[in-house]
Order: sequence, then structure tokens, then C-alpha cells
Amino acid sequence: MKLFYIYSMLQLNIKNETSRLRAVILGTAESNGPTPSVENCYDPKSIEHVLAGTYPTEADMTKELDAVAAVFKKYNVEVFRPKVIKNCNQIFSRDIAFVIEDKIIRANILPNREAEIEAIRYVWNQVDKKNRIVLPPECHVEGGDVIPWGDYIFIGTYSGEDYPELITARTNMDAVIAIQELFPDKTVKSFELRKSNTNAKENALHLDCCFQPLGRGKAIIHKNGFLIEREYDWLVNFFGKENVFEITKDEMYNMNSNIFSISEDVIVSEKNFNRLNTWLRQQGFTVEEVPYAEISKQEGLLRCSTMPLVRD
Repeated sequence: MKLFYIYSMLQLNIKNETSRLRAVILGTAESNGPTPSVENCYDPKSIEHVLAGTYPTEADMTKELDAVAAVFKKYNVEVFRPKVIKNCNQIFSRDIAFVIEDKIIRANILPNREAEIEAIRYVWNQVDKKNRIVLPPECHVEGGDVIPWGDYIFIGTYSGEDYPELITARTNMDAVIAIQELFPDKTVKSFELRKSNTNAKENALHLDCCFQPLGRGKAIIHKNGFLIEREYDWLVNFFGKENVFEITKDEMYNMNSNIFSISEDVIVSEKNFNRLNTWLRQQGFTVEEVPYAEISKQEGLLRCSTMPLVRD
């Protein structure tokens, strides 16, 4: 995949998850590094596969990312890739930054992932300085927890006393408050997520691991990903029960909610999501199926590895 560099100012525009995509950062598995030790894993699903000897290979993950790049090319989406850092996992570009409206917000991520931010510096530098946002250090946030949706910004968070002990807790209430202050005209709605360092089926790593809004007024939800039932109920009522596709615990574990919309009508999904993909087609969507089962072993899928920059 050709690496594109930006030579003029980039006019960011992200107001939702489903408007026609024009430009995106797609992660890379090139020089991904060796299989990590258990101590260096960031989530329980990766730990499972390290212990089982089934952690994904660089070659397999590169093929999967190339398949997504080919779909973007088909739909004339401009694709930017991180500069390759030797022996560094740079697949999940949504973790390191995210865009709302015309602003790019740097994620305050795990300290040993700082190098990943430098790999997209060439994109960051082509955004107007006033639209480059670095939150205060006490504001912890990753892009997988932040879902812009018109007049709303949905944010996954965790406020339990054991937050410091949970490597799977990535976004705190300080960040929720800071984002509300950045966008005073929007309603920021936060959701407490279920977290576990040891059980991937009881862990919603990010909001997009248990919830995803789609075009045509539809949404995907996994109830058990939410710690507070009334917050889950609010989302179901917001979209309407008849418009919601409820996924099972196993489907959440396999990342069925972490698909990606190119437009209101076109969705990129994993080829093995048979029940979901059948439902999507029944709702009138065009489903572009890609292999992504290897990347999913790291508890991330299509939304995690893409960071939209411009939508119509």
C-alpha cells in the first residue's frame, strides 16, 4: 500500500460514524515485532492467545489490513498509514487519536505506546494548530471509547475505585468532562463499561467493543458490556428496540460490534460474522466482507484499526 503524505492543510470533518468516508488512517502490521510476553499484553484476549501459542503473525495481520485497504481503494477513500517503527505494534490507530468535528484530539494512551503517536506526526502537523488538541495528563482517553453521533458524543468510561489496577480501563471521567468542555454545544453521554484484566468475555475494552451505531438508524449492542443497566436501556430506547441488533457474549468476544461504516449504506465487516452480516443485508446494507480473525485476537477489529479524518 502506497504511503500518502499530506502537503496541504487537512480539513478535518467527523460528525458521526456513518457519513461518506473520504480520508482515514489505517494501521499497519509491518515490523510488528515478536509475540509479546504476557506481562507486555494490554488485554486479556491477547494473553489467551500468547499462552495458547496462537498469537497472530505479522504476515497474517498484514494480509488482513491489505484487504481493508483494498476496500477503501474500491470506494475512493484516501488512506494514510503510520510511518513504520521497527518492532512496534501499530495496528490500532484509533487508540492514538480521534477526530470530532474539525479537531484532532491526541489520546492519552498507555505510556509505552507513545512512539505510535510520532508515527502519525506527519498527519497531525498538517492540521491547523488551533484544531490540534492535547488534553491535560490527568485526562485518560482512547479513541475506541469515543463515538461522535450528530448532536451527541458517546463515551465509554470506568469510574470504579480499582481503575488504577485495571489495564483495560482506558478512559476516565476527567476526559469525559474535558471533552464536554471542548464541545459545549453537544451532549456528552457517558457509559460505565464492564472491565476485566483476566476474562475477555467479561471485558468491554472500549465502548466500540459493545456498541456501534450504523446507518439507516440501526445499532449493534451487547448488554453485558454495560455496568449500569439503565445506561444500556437509554441506548436501546435512543435507537429503538426494533433497530437494535443484540449480540451474544461470544459475538462480543469475537468483536462483532467493531465493524466500520464507509457510508450510510456500506459497511466493512469480518467475513465470519454470519449472523450479523445476514442481518445487515436484510436491513439493506452493502456488506464488504474481509478476513480479520487474526487481528481480532488482540481484542480489536475494524473500528479499532481505522481513524477517520474526513467524512462528507
